[in-house]
Amino acid sequence: MKKRGIFKGVAGMLLLAMVLSTVLPVFKTTASAEAVWPEGVSLSDGDESAVVMDVATGTVLYSKNGDVVHYPASITKVMTALLAVENGDLSSTVTYSKNAIYDVEAGSSSIARDVGEELTLEQVLYAVMLESCNSSAYATAEHIAGTKDAFVDMMNERAKELGCTNTHFNNPHGLPDENHTTTAHDMAIIACEAYRNPKFATITGTKKYQIPPTNKHSDITYLNNHHSMLNYYKTNEYLYEYCVGGKTGYTTVARSTLVTYAKKDKMTLCCVVMNANKPAHYVDTRRLFDYCFENFSVYDTTENKDLFDISNEADTGLLSDRDGIISIGDGVVILPAGAEFTDSVRTVVPAEDPDNPDLIGKVVYTYGDKTVGSVDLLFTAEPVVEEELPFLNTSEDPEVKDSYVEVDYKKILTRVLIAVAAIALIILIISRFDKILLWKHRAFPTRKKTKGDLPTIKRRKGKRRRRRR
Repeated sequence: MKKRGIFKGVAGMLLLAMVLSTVLPVFKTTASAEAVWPEGVSLSDGDESAVVMDVATGTVLYSKNGDVVHYPASITKVMTALLAVENGDLSSTVTYSKNAIYDVEAGSSSIARDVGEELTLEQVLYAVMLESCNSSAYATAEHIAGTKDAFVDMMNERAKELGCTNTHFNNPHGLPDENHTTTAHDMAIIACEAYRNPKFATITGTKKYQIPPTNKHSDITYLNNHHSMLNYYKTNEYLYEYCVGGKTGYTTVARSTLVTYAKKDKMTLCCVVMNANKPAHYVDTRRLFDYCFENFSVYDTTENKDLFDISNEADTGLLSDRDGIISIGDGVVILPAGAEFTDSVRTVVPAEDPDNPDLIGKVVYTYGDKTVGSVDLLFTAEPVVEEELPFLNTSEDPEVKDSYVEVDYKKILTRVLIAVAAIALIILIISRFDKILLWKHRAFPTRKKTKGDLPTIKRRKGKRRRRRR
């Protein structure tokens, strides 16, 4: 009996432990985890600068000498093309001026245009991005801004708007100029902004293009993208299956420069390499892409918005005098592989956009000291079922803001049912314990009877007979 009581006590403790371990993990308190960023990989040249940036979020995944100033060479044309697609009509006619033909370095990259030749802006931009045509970049500048100098002012103003801090452009093509400099980090900011424009993305991702006969040329002009990770241009050694576009650059003083875009699954990255040797810029770009695709993950905020509570947003002043509700836009967060979406810290900030009057704020996600994503908060007059509202913690208490309790009631119910079934099974086992032991003794006797056991058995039988008398 004593052993049976001990057994039941142990079984009860095991049962309690099982119930707690089954149900309690659903009520999970999550605080900001210690931000651990992957260390990165080594590059071929110690003087080389490189930055890898996530296009969607602008998060820097890797940087080496990212803020060191260098000559950009022809990757300058990324900014030229960006301004063209933002401010120009691709079907408009561009006329090559005398300055566009003769005010560029003789023998530099060209598609042999003549003074007075007419192309569409779209055709000119293909010449700029695929063949790195300097006269076409000059013609683009004049077409968009009237003069080259006015276009240069637009380039520098746009760079400041994007947050570039170490950039000064002095021409639209990137030919040598001691006052024409930037950094890998600034260039990555510009390149990511450019790729977010669908027109630019289409042009930079095109391998081959044909310009039909013009008013000056009766033959088709064939264009080839010079980026060897995208297109079989002179060699297939550096082709990269995830490459979706880019721009090459080279001058003697700048050495090799390279902007490359790569997409794998939900992640689109931009890699900028400057002041590199050939072919290290291709080798290192591939190495950096492989490293980042392996060591980082993308989370869709739409799929994770049930983790946050914005039901009290009306009290934060974001809605001001409007009578409505808030909905959350689409966005992504990029984090080191192994980190959870809930490891990021959310901050709500007011925001305004003249082109989008429904934009009232943003949710900014940070991980450590890095911004890893953001998503718009939008005003909408349409009713939304309360259960479908996204959730966002807006508490001013840092301890509350950086931690929250996540409750999944479906999981709770499922685990409680499992626990109840386990309890019933254990109770059944305990209640039938004696019979189980008896069955075991009969089915599996511990040892065989020997001759020495017979007298004992007979004596016991004799005692039983005397008792019955």
